[in-house]
Amino acid sequence: MAERVQIELEFPVKASAAMLYNFLATPSGLAGWFCDDVNSRGDRFVFIWGDTEEVATLVRKRQDVFVQYKWEEDKSNNKFSFEFRISVDDITLDATLIVTDFVDADEVNEMKLLWNSQIHNLLHNIGS
Repeated sequence: MAERVQIELEFPVKASAAMLYNFLATPSGLAGWFCDDVNSRGDRFVFIWGDTEEVATLVRKRQDVFVQYKWEEDKSNNKFSFEFRISVDDITLDATLIVTDFVDADEVNEMKLLWNSQIHNLLHNIGS
């Protein structure tokens, strides 16, 4: 297994934490930007891209603050495979979406580009 490294990306968002959270933690919200469709039962999420399905478990969440998922195929000791965290500045009320992902060391640049593209889709969908 290739070495996994943590990457963290930050994106300014012009939306409330509550609105953004729904796009990160619900099947309908995720299907609007992250993949083609999402089916869920309890904490089990099936992400669908064309003919490909990937299964993840919702590990932990806190309303309007963060949500963590762990891919079923991820056998690492990491508590989660990827996380969406929402940070809101107390003074300006500006929101920042922080994406944390664990990726193969030789795919860091490719995964950063993929996340940038995906988050661009998210921001477009929420009008930010």
